[in-house]
Amino acid sequence: MTDIQTRARTATDWIRKNCPSIPNTALVLGSGLGKWIDSAWIQKSIPYADIPGFPVSTVEGHAGALLVAEIKGTPAFVFSGRFHLYEGYSPREVTLPIACLGLLGTENLILTNAAGALNPLFATGGLMLLTDHINMTGHNPLTGPNVDDWGPRFPDMSQVYCPALREQAMQAAMNCGQRLEQGVYVAVAGPSLETPAETRMYRIMGADAIGMSTVPEAITAHHMGLKILGISCLTNKNLPDCMAQTSHAEILDQANASSDALGSLLSALIPNLGGRHG
Repeated sequence: MTDIQTRARTATDWIRKNCPSIPNTALVLGSGLGKWIDSAWIQKSIPYADIPGFPVSTVEGHAGALLVAEIKGTPAFVFSGRFHLYEGYSPREVTLPIACLGLLGTENLILTNAAGALNPLFATGGLMLLTDHINMTGHNPLTGPNVDDWGPRFPDMSQVYCPALREQAMQAAMNCGQRLEQGVYVAVAGPSLETPAETRMYRIMGADAIGMSTVPEAITAHHMGLKILGISCLTNKNLPDCMAQTSHAEILDQANASSDALGSLLSALIPNLGGRHG
C-alpha cells in the first residue's frame, strides 16, 4: 500500500468516525467562493489540520476546513478550500480529499473554481458549466502504480462531466433567472498568470476559461466513479490583444462578488441531488 493510500484510508476512517452520516453530495469551493454558505447550514466545521493524513491549504481565500452542512435541508460535505500543485503538493496529495470521497461512497461531486474567461463572449462575473477540460498542468494524479480497487488503469475520459448533472444545473439556473455559460476549462499549474501568447494559444486550442485547479480532482473523481459537475466563476477576462494587468487580490475580490450568483445556483441545485446514504 502506497503512502497516499494509507493517508487516504486513515483520513476516510477518521471522517466516517467523526461524522454522523455520509452525504450523497460533496462540494469543493474555489478561491473566494465560500461566503455564500449560511452559517446556520453548517453543523460542524473540521479544520483540515485535524484530519489525519490531510494536507493543509496555504492559499489566501481558502478557509481550509471540511464543513458538514445541510444546504436547504439537504446534507452535503463542503470542502471550503482546496490544494494546488503550485503549493508544492504532489498530484496525489492535491486529490487526496477526492479519494476519501470515493472511499466513503459519495455519489455526486460539484467542483467550483475561480477562472479567467478566454471566450470573449463570456462576461466577467458570470458562471460557466464545464463540458470538458484540457490538462496543461504537466501532471496526472493517476501516474504511478494503479490502485485497482479505486478504478481502472486506463480510465475512459470521453465524458468526465456528467450530462445529467449539467442538465439539472441548467434547469436550476433557469429557475433562478441566471445566465449559465457552457465551455471547456484548461488547467495550468501556476502560480504565474498567463502571458498574452499563452492566452492566445489556449484559446486557439478550444478553451473557454482557464485556472489552476479542478482538473486533477476531476480525473481522480472520474477514476473512482463519482458523478462530476464543474462550475467556473469567471473572475476576469483574458484578452491577449489588450491584456489588462491583474492580481490574485483582484481575482479574490471578483470571486467574492460572484459568489452570490454561485450560491443561488447551488442552493437551487443541491436539494435535487439527494440526501444521506449512510
